[in-house]
Amino acid sequence: MFKLDRELVEPVMVAAFEGWNDAGEAASLAVEHLSDMWGAQELCALAPDDYYDFQVTRPRMSVVEGRLGEVEWPTTRVRVVRPSNARHDVVLVSGPEPNLRWRSYTADLLAIARELGVRRIVLLGSLLADAPHTRPVPVSGMASPPELGARHGLDPSTYSGPTGIVGVVHERFDAAGIETVSLWAAIPHYVAHPPCPKATLALLSRVQDFVGAEVPFGDLPEESVSWESDVDSLTAEDEDIAAYVRGLEEAKDTVDLPEASGDAIAREFERYLRREDET
Repeated sequence: MFKLDRELVEPVMVAAFEGWNDAGEAASLAVEHLSDMWGAQELCALAPDDYYDFQVTRPRMSVVEGRLGEVEWPTTRVRVVRPSNARHDVVLVSGPEPNLRWRSYTADLLAIARELGVRRIVLLGSLLADAPHTRPVPVSGMASPPELGARHGLDPSTYSGPTGIVGVVHERFDAAGIETVSLWAAIPHYVAHPPCPKATLALLSRVQDFVGAEVPFGDLPEESVSWESDVDSLTAEDEDIAAYVRGLEEAKDTVDLPEASGDAIAREFERYLRREDET
């Protein structure tokens, strides 16, 4: 399938998928940030014809100096890197959520993980929620075994309902005996246009706990401050929206987040799904 120039040391896999699981592109941009900051090298890619409907997830073309460049096909890419501050490797997985044959797709990812000796996978997602942009971005999720999440203070989700590829991959890797973590960031639904650096930063702050390597945040803290300031200006222009945000702030401030954030995110996810059904 691929050839390594060295044996990986206790690799941890970090994965995110564009589309349904990726509100504000916060999750996919988190993986791209890791790849850029750590200088990851591409290892392999899954065959796009097997898993994508090209009328739904279309290939991209570009014209340079009047000539058509190479068509870029949607696919899932696997990259590998040894962070300078870690004694083990990290495997990065990213690409659009597949349109077809999810069970075969997850089996392929699992086969790659087994061949590389992956001991843990950290799956990233982001969802639209009734959350104020002025407060810390809530991050919730689940871990298998549960003790892993509890050890790192992860608020467990109690969500039940439709799932994306993140949920399917989580279930398959867990069943295979690989430690599995899913992290979800809640993005304010009234400012869902990507990017959302504040949510990406929140995810990466939690990724550190489960990857065992310090993540360089680069310009994300400054971009998060700028993003929040821009949203402040936009919401201030409409009194109805400003009042709505104040209501969200009051509601959030009355919630004891350390005890209730899992249930809160589950409720926000359910509201997100209802909004999707209505549109």
